[in-house]
Amino acid sequence: MNRVRPLLVDAGLIAVAAIDAGLGRAEPLAFGAALVALGTLLLRRRWPVFVFAVTLPALAISGSVIATLIALYSVALLRSSRGLLVGCGVLATAGYLFPGLDLRFEETDVLTVIYAVITPAAPIFLGRLVHTQRELTLRLDEIRQAREHERILDAQAVLAKERTQLAREMHDVVSHQVSLIAVQAGALSVSTADPAAKATAENVRRLSVDTLDELRHMVNLLRASGSSTTELMPQPTLSDLDRLIAGSGIETRRTGTAPDGIDTAVQRTIYRTIQEALTNVRKHAPGSTATVDIAHDGADLTVTVSNTAATRPTLALPSARHGLLGLRERAALLGGTVVTGADPDGGFRLRLRLPIAGQRSSVDS
Repeated sequence: MNRVRPLLVDAGLIAVAAIDAGLGRAEPLAFGAALVALGTLLLRRRWPVFVFAVTLPALAISGSVIATLIALYSVALLRSSRGLLVGCGVLATAGYLFPGLDLRFEETDVLTVIYAVITPAAPIFLGRLVHTQRELTLRLDEIRQAREHERILDAQAVLAKERTQLAREMHDVVSHQVSLIAVQAGALSVSTADPAAKATAENVRRLSVDTLDELRHMVNLLRASGSSTTELMPQPTLSDLDRLIAGSGIETRRTGTAPDGIDTAVQRTIYRTIQEALTNVRKHAPGSTATVDIAHDGADLTVTVSNTAATRPTLALPSARHGLLGLRERAALLGGTVVTGADPDGGFRLRLRLPIAGQRSSVDS
């Protein structure tokens, strides 16, 4: 469409210029000059000055002015030299007056001269006006882009400040409390003689240490203000599932396996989904058992985490209720879904479905 429109415009202008030249009733010399002038109008966007010069003979011989005015407009639109524009205007005026050089400066002759000056001046001013409008549009676009860039920088500065403040709070409050939990769990594992209590205390200590390690990387990421060179490491993969299940503090059975070579983003989403599901089981269904089932049919991969009904009273724990929402957002980014619901026996089920057809691990690539 962008290429067709200029051709249609040129065709319309040439048609108007041909009517003005009167090709059907022109003398041979005037006909040839007009024909050459009309043909060169197709080149006015590339060589406007040349096209203008070619149209002058037709103007002087037959008085066909439209082709010259079109070429003159193109010169004014594409060239900014004042001397060139003045010279082209003078030539157009002379060409317009050429058939009547026997001027006697009578009243009608003065009007003819005035008209001959005004006629080429009009396309020159119009061309300069359109040229200025285009330049102003470009300048306004540049100003708009500069303001948008400034707005983005301001937003990034505010975000960096908020991230720094959040990192400071996480370091000063959360890490301090988790460190106390780790220390007290370690002391309990050393002082108690009960094997079950010792194992539980050691598990709490190890989970606290892992939490501190992830928290440290999270703080580094926040302090880096989202720099592209800073990554939240280590990124969990499916190879970490056994350790996650073993450290969940829940009697969990795992069935099925994922196919080899799936993308690391998919692996990370599966890991975080199972992690969040087991966390919810531990919080909302104490004493229950869980099952993690991984299945795939070549096109989709399904992860189902189900648990039985709670056998012990639940404890009131703080929750922002953002866990399942975050899982659905993670799945949606990969074209998948997360479905949750209660089972008839009082248990709960979470099912993640992700498309894996055609995916390859970013590590392999």
